[in-house]
Amino acid sequence: MPFEAFIGLRYLRAKRRNGFISFISLISIVGIALGVAALIIVLSVMNGFQKEIRGRILSVASHLEVSGYDGRLAGWRDAQAMLVKQPHVQAAAPFVSSQGLFVAYGNVRGGLVRGIEPALENKVVDVGHHMVSGKLEDLKPGSFGMTLGVELARQLGVGVGDKVTLMTPQGNITPAGMVPRSKQFTVVGIFKVDMFEFDASLAMVNLRDAQVLERMGDSVSGVRLRLDDPMLAPQLKAELRPRLPQLLVTDWTDTNANYFRAVQIEKRMMTIILTLIVAVAAFNLVSTLVMVVTDKQADIAILRTLGASPGSIMKIFVIQGAVAGVLGTLAGVASGVVIALNLDVIVPVIERIIGTKILSSDVYMIDYLPSDVQWGDVSTITIISLLLALFATLYPSWRASRTQPAEALRYE
Repeated sequence: MPFEAFIGLRYLRAKRRNGFISFISLISIVGIALGVAALIIVLSVMNGFQKEIRGRILSVASHLEVSGYDGRLAGWRDAQAMLVKQPHVQAAAPFVSSQGLFVAYGNVRGGLVRGIEPALENKVVDVGHHMVSGKLEDLKPGSFGMTLGVELARQLGVGVGDKVTLMTPQGNITPAGMVPRSKQFTVVGIFKVDMFEFDASLAMVNLRDAQVLERMGDSVSGVRLRLDDPMLAPQLKAELRPRLPQLLVTDWTDTNANYFRAVQIEKRMMTIILTLIVAVAAFNLVSTLVMVVTDKQADIAILRTLGASPGSIMKIFVIQGAVAGVLGTLAGVASGVVIALNLDVIVPVIERIIGTKILSSDVYMIDYLPSDVQWGDVSTITIISLLLALFATLYPSWRASRTQPAEALRYE
């Protein structure tokens, strides 16, 4: 072992009269570990939230939509055949979208009505796997069946087999004036995607029934696409727009842009704030090393008289601070990853201890803390922490290397 490393490590674990300095070193290591662990846990939870919400959105919303600017797409079969042949497109399904009022047992709720082809819809989105009762295939053309979100069904007080009257904004002209058009549907299924926005406002009917209700003939509102990778949707949208100038092309990031933009900003700000916590802990090393340098003036002077160069003296204290930074970083990474990977076990235990639920389903879209440990984030945090710790050692080490033996030993 080089003598610089030997002395630096010895200073790090100094005892007896240097016990206070060792205690300050320990506090610095613990501070770095806590900051790194907190940063990993918080970013993992935010990644988990983003992944979970994205998955729930995509269980109902398609990756890409091609529709007419006026809400009608004639000749949609040719458009669908063309779109299915595009790279990365796995499936396509037509849809009719409208808004309406749902009336049942004196309860009235507004919401979105989506006309679908059940066989094709299951290939585009995963809502068929979220059916609480019934199934999408029960939406037969001409039967005027309807599937409701679980919260919408609860608000209307209906279940499978009950009747719901749907009133649409497009009315009929009568001698008494404009009368909203209405049609009675039978509830054939209830779905739950665990997103209040969809569970409380979305109803699905057969495509043909929606066309009859909206008087669209053979037209549809548009075509929904499923890609092999949802993250390629913006790229494919950019490729399709010049080729389909008469049509409106949108992807799932457009319809949820505000949410994902807010998540990204929040994640960026939390990263900056928690990195500052790591920086504060790392700069505790500065005070530790300054005290060590002050305490070891005589020892440094003796080493200089024995032939140690200023560079060797600087290496001694750089090693001391760097080892503390490495230990703190490794401890923080290990504890942060372990906690982040086991949040599904830790959080319920904390909830039982405090007697309350941290995330209530009445307030938040998710009633548990999801976690997604991304190793790219862990690597970035590790590198930043090590660099901050190394940077914090430079000034005290430089001061130590400037020690003059004669001045340091004058009063010894």
